Amino acid sequence: MNLKKEMKETLCILMAGGKGERLYPLTKSRAKPSVRFGGKYRIVDFTLSNCLNSDIRRIYVLTQYRSLSLDRHIRLGWSIFNHELGEFIECVPPQQRNVDRWYRGTADSIYQNIYILQRERPKRVLILSGDHVYKMDYNDMLAFHIEKNAELTVAGVEAPRAEAKAFGVIGCDENYRIIDWEEKPAKPKTIPGDPNTSFVSMGVYIFNTETLVKNVIADAKNKNSSHDFGKDIVPRMIESNKVVVHSFKEPGPEGGRYWRDIGTLDAYWAANIDLCSANPQCNLYDETWPIRTYQIQAPPAKIVQVTARGKSATRKSQIVNSVISGGCLISGAEIKNSVLSHNVIVESGASLDEVVALDRVRIGQGARIKKAIIDQDVDIPAGFCIGYDSETDSSRFSISPSGVVVVPQGMSLE
Repeated sequence: MNLKKEMKETLCILMAGGKGERLYPLTKSRAKPSVRFGGKYRIVDFTLSNCLNSDIRRIYVLTQYRSLSLDRHIRLGWSIFNHELGEFIECVPPQQRNVDRWYRGTADSIYQNIYILQRERPKRVLILSGDHVYKMDYNDMLAFHIEKNAELTVAGVEAPRAEAKAFGVIGCDENYRIIDWEEKPAKPKTIPGDPNTSFVSMGVYIFNTETLVKNVIADAKNKNSSHDFGKDIVPRMIESNKVVVHSFKEPGPEGGRYWRDIGTLDAYWAANIDLCSANPQCNLYDETWPIRTYQIQAPPAKIVQVTARGKSATRKSQIVNSVISGGCLISGAEIKNSVLSHNVIVESGASLDEVVALDRVRIGQGARIKKAIIDQDVDIPAGFCIGYDSETDSSRFSISPSGVVVVPQGMSLE
């Protein structure tokens, strides 16, 4: 099997058009895939880096809601493909060629862009989501798809049963053929022998093109459909087509299985904070699998001690288990288990604990913040406290189910 040739005959379509309502207010003015993650990255960078590292060079990104920042990020950071060699990455907003409406679901977004498949005529289509954090070599999945002579291959991963109710839960036979599918069940079925773990869909699909076109056209005519791959297309296909599941593992000898759908505030906050641990599950420092992004022109991070006016004592900065991005200036502050994006300023006596601070946040002298997400362009006044009084916080900010306080972009605080 010439896998490189087979991959060249596979077109990638990346879904990046969802509203991201569960991540609000971080998605108030931006698409979910363009939300910052891990200090310097955007969420979409992880899926696109998987494509680049898997030698995928033909990518359409389907956008829709609040797409300006995402379009700009891809133009600035990902315009690295050579069109003369048949390579490209292109953002495609809703064209409304064959209908006069927005996308009704993931399957409908493909239906509305069937002309792309007619023009490109790929042998297969790799469909990805732009809002997950993971590392995956799509060549392994493609080889499995070809080996099994499948019409559709779904990537699956083991997940805690308590979390599985948010995904499509997969049941398969000994030959990996999917025989059962429950979309977001209240009581997910578990893996045989493990009552605490379920096998769930990652939202990564490889379709034979003819099969994909046939099914999305049929789905578009179905008035009772929600026009979604997980809810409609896959459950119907397992009855009439050969649909198999590819068990995900990370590239490399370790073979980890880190995959996160960070579509909620709690999941987003927890995944960021996990990066602060000594050995995070998501390794950003793997030279064999680099994560690419647009590099903002910012000076190096700087950490200094300060001397109070009229006093001889100095206040030293203390930083423990934290991720600090370029352009940050930390002056005599205490930072623990926190992630700071570009150009964050933390002034003397301030204290941060389990805080995710996005670009251009300024935290004034003596401010105290814990278990919070501070969106970009927020100025925290001197002495201000966040995360210490739930009653006061709830009167001003959004608070997630697990108690993460979220300060919206550009909010004025007094």
